[in-house]
Amino acid sequence: MSETLPPHVLVLFGATGDLAARKLFPGLYRLAAAGRLPEEYAVVGSGRHSPGTDDEFRDQVREGLVETVGDDLDDDVAADLLRRTSFQTSDADDGSDLAEAVRQAEDDLGGADADVLRLVYLSVPPAAMEPMIAMLGREGLTERARLVVEKPFGLDLDSSRSLDAALKDVVEEDQVFRIDHFLGKEAVQNILALRFANGLFEPAWDNRSIASVQIDVPEELRMEGRGSFYESTGCLRDMVSTHLSQLLGFVALEDPRELTEQAVRDAKSAVFEALEPLDASRVVYGQYDGYRDEDDVDDDSDVETFVALEMRVDNDRWRGVPFHLRTGKALAETRRTITLRFKDPGSGLLHSGGDGGDEPNELVLELTDDPIITIDVRAKRPGPELTLTEARFHLDLADDVPDTPENKPLEAYERLLLDAMRGDQTFFTRADEVDRLWQVIQPLLDDRPEVHPYEPGSWGPQAAIDLPDGGWRLR
Repeated sequence: MSETLPPHVLVLFGATGDLAARKLFPGLYRLAAAGRLPEEYAVVGSGRHSPGTDDEFRDQVREGLVETVGDDLDDDVAADLLRRTSFQTSDADDGSDLAEAVRQAEDDLGGADADVLRLVYLSVPPAAMEPMIAMLGREGLTERARLVVEKPFGLDLDSSRSLDAALKDVVEEDQVFRIDHFLGKEAVQNILALRFANGLFEPAWDNRSIASVQIDVPEELRMEGRGSFYESTGCLRDMVSTHLSQLLGFVALEDPRELTEQAVRDAKSAVFEALEPLDASRVVYGQYDGYRDEDDVDDDSDVETFVALEMRVDNDRWRGVPFHLRTGKALAETRRTITLRFKDPGSGLLHSGGDGGDEPNELVLELTDDPIITIDVRAKRPGPELTLTEARFHLDLADDVPDTPENKPLEAYERLLLDAMRGDQTFFTRADEVDRLWQVIQPLLDDRPEVHPYEPGSWGPQAAIDLPDGGWRLR
């Protein structure tokens, strides 16, 4: 059991949407099942369109839980969560009924004397974000509140700064939780443990030993009903300026010296400040054949569904090391893989046996729910000759750590919802990080690269396949 949290009213905008059904309500359910939610809490869903009565909304939430949690659903836990859940319509022009519903929920939990906190989750389209934030301020809903803001954090440098100004009009920075669910993944946080708790890795985590880094997040999925979103956003804004860049920050940061939100985010921000301007010749855009036939997509759309690019960090640790980032839709596999490729030691003592002995040493982090780490090395091939072959070390925490309730990994949204209720911003994105990443990305928005076609089920355009020396780990 975790620490005792104060009473909370959770306000979920977009409560009838896909994210709420797939991630937010299942996350709350699992936190409740593990005894990690406050003893006293209420959930107020909101949106422009009513799903009907509160009971009809609860039935909708329960259907989502049955679909996502499956046979493991505990009826008593689900019933208690649903009992605490209600719905109130609102929009950017009028939030008075929502404000009244929140205050009524607080009264039911014990009122102001109980120090009820508010967690406001803003899962709304980018165009609606600023007006909704202003409404929260007008209605006084930002008092005792933490605001969880979903990406994208603006659509370019100017709009991101406008969004930040709108937030700062109603709350302080320590009340803003810009959520990037990749940072809630066990495997991403395990990067810190792997590197800083092991003398095997930290001394080699720099440009003296590492030749290149790959951050590779391909997806087999196509639009899946998100054509309208992609038409307004594209792959660069959706994935590169957020998820992949944040992964780069975690891989490349200096030792924060202490596991505090200030220290970790300062270290990550310093990486972003050291990013070199992007070389347009090392950026490849792609669009899969058939994208223009998707629902809500323009017939002549040139929106990119694929991006591969090279970033470089200009500091003493990483100078000269290329970071290759790749992501896209309709690709050959769905993976989340970070690969650190080590330099060849340059010794001619042994030679390859012809079955992999020439492959580079690589440390590979698979960002699955149960972290998997592999290390590719060269070893002597069995037999009479001193020749090399490829060998592999393998760490699977699902196999190596006892399966107990205390060791059960938290799903990313589950972890980040809990952190937000705790007020812990360590694995959320800070305003200066967002601003700096938009500064780096903005030239690609001002002068867009050519968009190359690629076949669904492939690894993207050939120009992207050829981008890293020695090729991609995933190929």
